[in-house]
Amino acid sequence: MASNDNLAILSALDNAKTQWYHFTAIVIAGMGFFTDAYDLFCISTISKLLGRLYYYDPTTTQPGKLPHSVNNAVTGVALVGTLTGQLFFGWLGDKLGRKKVYGITLILMVICAICSGLSFGSTSKSVIGTLCFFRFWLGFGIGGDYPLSATIMSEYANKKTRGAFIAAVFAMQGMGIIFAGLVSMILSRIFLSKYPADPFVTEHILSTQPEADFLWRIVLMLGALPASLTYYWRMKMPETGRYTALIEGNAKQAAADMGRVLDIELQAEQDKLSHYKGSNDYKLFSPEFFRRHGLHLLGTASTWFLLDIAFYSQNLTQKDIFPAMGLTDEAKNVSALREVFQVSRAMFVVALLGTFPGYWFTVFFIEKLGRFIIQLLGFLMMSVFMLIIGIKYDYLKDKSNHKVWLFAVLYGLTFFFANFGPNSTTFVLPAELFPTRVRSTCHAMSAAAGKAGAMVGAFGIQYYTLDGESKQIKRAMMILAFTNILGFCFTFLVPETKGRSLEEISGEDEIMQANKTQMAEGDRSSGIQPDSVYSRGVALGTK
Repeated sequence: MASNDNLAILSALDNAKTQWYHFTAIVIAGMGFFTDAYDLFCISTISKLLGRLYYYDPTTTQPGKLPHSVNNAVTGVALVGTLTGQLFFGWLGDKLGRKKVYGITLILMVICAICSGLSFGSTSKSVIGTLCFFRFWLGFGIGGDYPLSATIMSEYANKKTRGAFIAAVFAMQGMGIIFAGLVSMILSRIFLSKYPADPFVTEHILSTQPEADFLWRIVLMLGALPASLTYYWRMKMPETGRYTALIEGNAKQAAADMGRVLDIELQAEQDKLSHYKGSNDYKLFSPEFFRRHGLHLLGTASTWFLLDIAFYSQNLTQKDIFPAMGLTDEAKNVSALREVFQVSRAMFVVALLGTFPGYWFTVFFIEKLGRFIIQLLGFLMMSVFMLIIGIKYDYLKDKSNHKVWLFAVLYGLTFFFANFGPNSTTFVLPAELFPTRVRSTCHAMSAAAGKAGAMVGAFGIQYYTLDGESKQIKRAMMILAFTNILGFCFTFLVPETKGRSLEEISGEDEIMQANKTQMAEGDRSSGIQPDSVYSRGVALGTK
């Protein structure tokens, strides 16, 4: 139970009515995630085009295709950058403050998105090598957005709607995936209208329009636009009250900042704050940390790792599964630009009907059902649908039995329950479970574990789908079904956080209350009133 002696600023944040600043924070933090998702997933719409442009072999009778190792590097290098960026910026967010680091990540994302589209060179190796270099650093900037956005939103939100607000920030990832498909689809359609071409089967060389080299560059560079539009508003946000008070120890500044945001007058309570900080001084990875939060960290890291194996495998390999679902034609039957159009259109439809609704179901139901139930349900249903696809893959993709629509529905449901499930809750929970001074770092470690899982998907699972062989795709689906069952099991390490304050969840209130009780007992034996030190602290803090 939370202490009745909680700091006024923390109580005000926990019990604040939903106000305009909450929605402003959602949009500002959410636009970062919109950019993140666009930058990470737009590569799936153009990777086949890169193969046609730079790896065509005239001695074969097939369109150019990225070698497996190159394809994995192009789609996966940003994930490597994201992992390292999460750890670095998450740690930095606890050391320097959320706001100071927040702008750095955005600048890095803008610069590297533009440079990705300007990848240069006279050979395929130089172009792809330059692209991979800039996409690594793009991922590095994206990585910082994960812990910082989640931490900022959790520390701004009230306890009744905190989960919904954090989930709403993450739901902008769904918008980013939709726009990655939509932008690629619109641009490729415009290019097609200007530069039509025969399919590869009738025209091997000219089926790959030279102008397509501009298309993929424009798609990548447009990722800089939403990030650059958000920069000004990020810099206008004040540092979170919890960081200013509990980490910097500046009760006066925290009260002024949050009082202005909440439009109320708050007491500074500097002396009371000093005692609060002194009660919670154990270090990250100390025995006390592992005693209180070791299982929590294992739970958040393991479930995010297992989830991202499946989630990123789905998103990065869907271009290889679309032909089996009848959503795209075989590569040899279309031109290069038409292939981009068809892949983008299919990605857009799946994201709009399967991916996007799941995010918002989480937003609407997370405070009713709780994080724990939604995560369990999501892992279970993902496993069931992937197992069905794996077992019945040949039957479902056979166009003669007219069951391709069922394939599309089952595939879409795996996306729906990923997002109305662990893809959202694994983002929410690490932002709630850990103490303020290590919240960003612990969220970063959990997210980095997730990106390690994404790398397993990009460099491992994707290998099974690149050639479109039924046996290999079935094997991939079976593996993913098993990882989801493991995620279901590891979810039991994570407690429910619904409806409680951050300090109550992390145990910071509990430690302070225990220390106060000990002091009170000592004061009674000395004839001192037990609450006198707190009353003096409040009085001094309001001068």
